Amino acid sequence: MSKFPDHKGKATLDGKLVPLEEFRAECKRHGRSLEDGERAAEAQRLVSVGGDGVEVEGPFERVLVFGGVYSNHYGLSAVLEAAERHRADAIYCLGDLGGFGPKPEKVWPLLTAAGVRCIQGNYEQSLATGHEDCNCGYTDPRDNHFAELSYNYTARNCSDEFKAWMGGLPERRRVRVGDRELLLVHGSPRQVNEFLFHTTTPVPFLEVLLEQERCDAMLCTHTGLHWHRRLPSGRDAINVGVIGRPANDGTTDVRYALLEAGGNGGLRVELPALRYDHEALAAEMRAESLPEEFVETILTGWWTTCLEILPAKERATSKF
Repeated sequence: MSKFPDHKGKATLDGKLVPLEEFRAECKRHGRSLEDGERAAEAQRLVSVGGDGVEVEGPFERVLVFGGVYSNHYGLSAVLEAAERHRADAIYCLGDLGGFGPKPEKVWPLLTAAGVRCIQGNYEQSLATGHEDCNCGYTDPRDNHFAELSYNYTARNCSDEFKAWMGGLPERRRVRVGDRELLLVHGSPRQVNEFLFHTTTPVPFLEVLLEQERCDAMLCTHTGLHWHRRLPSGRDAINVGVIGRPANDGTTDVRYALLEAGGNGGLRVELPALRYDHEALAAEMRAESLPEEFVETILTGWWTTCLEILPAKERATSKF
């Protein structure tokens, strides 16, 4: 027997289940009647927004995209070496350069020397404006406790010059790979700290986002968990994951995205695993007296913090 109640033929109205006929009558009473043409115009208005004025970069044949450096200069060095092996035409970072790891300013010269094209994440916005917290979007007290420790350490160890540079980064970029236009954001096109998880982000919602933004693919990060969804329209929604800490899967690898122009105007998408010197990172974190919970994640591949924000299915695969 299903553990869920049988809702067939019913809908929720004012907190209780009612027959569909009653629900429809109530909607009609509060709504308005539209002719077919008016209804089509309203549907178009829903998905239409003005252009964002962002210049499209490229075209490129192959790009490498990563997010969430989290001060992991070892992981950053490894992904830059991967970009050379892949012969990427351009390298993009979707923000959150600091947080979690040690000595955040070490990532700055690596990014600039490699010509990485960055956007702002919530960390960059907060650090550049002197905000009192990371604006990560957590709601659980324990998650916010560790986020506060991470942000305060990062803020103390970033120079004013580095913070100003972060404040000058764009909030989004548009990139052409082959015939496809990609929109690059941190959390979502709507909000820098919006969490787009694989199991709780519906396909129709993604289709509307991409239609609104007039792009063929959307790339984001922020959740720390990578995924790729080919939508019914043929467009792509991609969370590139992060290179700052593992993907809560019991391995010490981190993830990035490789995108390449495909045949017939398509887009080939890979989310490769990346090894780096995680033991050296853990040792440096301990030397900086960062929380042992952070170190354990690096050494084991299992998250010990930032767990309460995870949806049920993602949390079910966690160790903790």
